[in-house]
Order: sequence, then C-alpha cells, then structure tokens
Amino acid sequence: MTQAEAPVLIEVRNRVGYLTLNRPAGLNAVTLPMVRSLHRQLQDWADDQDVVAVVLRAAGEKAFCAGGDIRSLYDSYQNGEDLHRVFFEEEYALDQYIHAYSKPLLALMNGFVLGGGMGLVQGASLRVISERTRMGMPEVGIGYFPDVGGSYFLPRLPGNLGIYMGLTGNHIDSADALYAGLADYCVRHERFAELEQALDRQDWSTPPVQALTNLLVSLGCTELPDASFKGLFPAIEKHFGHDDVAAIRDSLASENRPEYRDWAAETLKIIDSRSPLSLGITLEMLRRGRALSLADCFRMELHLDRQWFDQGDIIEGVRALIVDKDKNPRWNPPTLSEVTPQRVADFFAGV
Repeated sequence: MTQAEAPVLIEVRNRVGYLTLNRPAGLNAVTLPMVRSLHRQLQDWADDQDVVAVVLRAAGEKAFCAGGDIRSLYDSYQNGEDLHRVFFEEEYALDQYIHAYSKPLLALMNGFVLGGGMGLVQGASLRVISERTRMGMPEVGIGYFPDVGGSYFLPRLPGNLGIYMGLTGNHIDSADALYAGLADYCVRHERFAELEQALDRQDWSTPPVQALTNLLVSLGCTELPDASFKGLFPAIEKHFGHDDVAAIRDSLASENRPEYRDWAAETLKIIDSRSPLSLGITLEMLRRGRALSLADCFRMELHLDRQWFDQGDIIEGVRALIVDKDKNPRWNPPTLSEVTPQRVADFFAGV
C-alpha cells in the first residue's frame, strides 16, 4: 500500500500536522486500522515540539465521516469473532483522548458527519463546518444507541435538543449545528483551501489557539440564518422533556398548534420506525449522561456495547438496512409497550 492509498494520510506542513481520513468511496467510515493510526499519530505529535497544531479532515466531497464501518462489525459478529468488542474499546479510547488533547486540534468537516464521525470531532478544540455539512447521531435507525461520547455531548446541548437528536436520529444542517453548539465556525466550502493556505503562511508567533481562532473569525461565521431549531425549540422543549418515550409519543400526538402540527406528526412517524428497545435505552442513557463525567459516559456506553450485539437490535437493524436492504427490520420487542422499565434497567445494571 502506498502512502496515497493509506486509510489515513499523514503530513506535516509549517508545523501543522494533517490527518486525512482517506476512504472516500466508503464515506470515510472508520475502521479499526484507522482508529489505531489516528491514535498513534496524535500521541506522536503530542510529544513533538515541532508540531504546534493538528488539522483533522477528510478526502472526498460527500462525507467527512459517515460513522463506524458497521458492516465489518456485523460480519465479525456473525462469524463468531470479537472485532466489535475490540473496535469499540479502541474507538472510545481515541475519542476520549481527542477531548483531552494537549495541542489545538481543528476538525475541518464537509458533507456528512454522522455517528463515529461525531465522536472524532466533538472533542476537537475548533469544530469547523461548511454550508454543506450534515450532522447527526442516527444510531436508533439501525437498532443501536448514540455512542462515541453521545451520552456526554448530546444531553449538554441547549434544552432537549440532544434528546430530540438521539431519539429521532435525524440529520441537521449547518445552521442548526451552529445553533445547537455542535460546531464552532462555518467556513464556506470553497474557502477551505484558503484556510489551509493561510496555515501554510502562519508564523506561529501568536499562541496557536489564538492564531487559529483569528483565521476562522476572518474566514467564517459563528451563526447562520434560518436555523430550524430556533423556531422549533419551544416544541422540542415541551415534547422531549418527558420521562419516558411513551410520554414523548403521547405529547407529540397531542400537538395541535398549527405551526408545529406537521412537524410533530412527521417526528412521531420517525420515532415509530425506530427500534423500541433502542429508544428506551437511548433516553435512559442520555438522562444518566447529563450528570456523568466524560470518562463515566464512555464507561457506560462500553458497558452497553458488551451486551448489545447479543441482546440488542443492532444485528437485525444492520441486516434490514445495510445487508439485505429490505428496510423491514423485525425489532425485538416490536412495540414500545413491551420495553419495560425493568428491561431497560437490566442493561445498566453494574455500570
């Protein structure tokens, strides 16, 4: 394999380390070799006095990273192997390391940033998106739950926006990403090259974080007009503040305000298509995560992971949506009423 064919490209220019996710044909979905390469290189640069900052970016136009390579984990499990266990342990260790990284880390994101991609960027010092960025934690759609630190960063979004994102799995646009605090700056896609050219000329006499911030202020913005979350905030706050998923459903079904009625009906339809078990676990996980440290959130997610491939809905979800593509998952249990509080509590026992 040549350097250009490597799944992560590594380069240093003008004291800036560049890590480029390099699986554009696979929407840069993260594999175990990519996790190991990223972690190893970040550790090397943390100790390298010649590197003052790191840029994390991706090849291709469609996606920064559309998540973890879930198909490989499915195949491993079906073959009786343990890749899924090793992958989550090392992926979470990398994500947690990024949150505490000792040097400024600038995540430069275009296109889809989903699931595992969110785990890579939410701990970055500076999270830069373009007008083309679409963010989300879509795990409930495949019978899983929002992991990679989602139990930490989702419940810390304003109000109940994180609960809404976790339970629907919906993607959000760049305006909503800024509004929710999932990104720091928006730089137009065509100016990404200009940003890198400015980094090539930077003299670094200014402290690196300040120098990077100055560049982003000159090239981008911190808010965009027409954030749908701004108008929907009162409705999301009302409906997603309930203590269980059934109450959230009932609340959405009772929405009769003209400005929210269609949105509520569509949201209800989306929730009803998701795995009932995943919904119950996700809500409990996000409620707990509000009061936990980052390390304890990752510990909780790993505890759930170790049970989920045997007892959760992910294998069926991946089968229906990715493998057979019949889009007709047979969730177990099939209804929300069968997801008892005890069933949910059992997954968290011993965290």
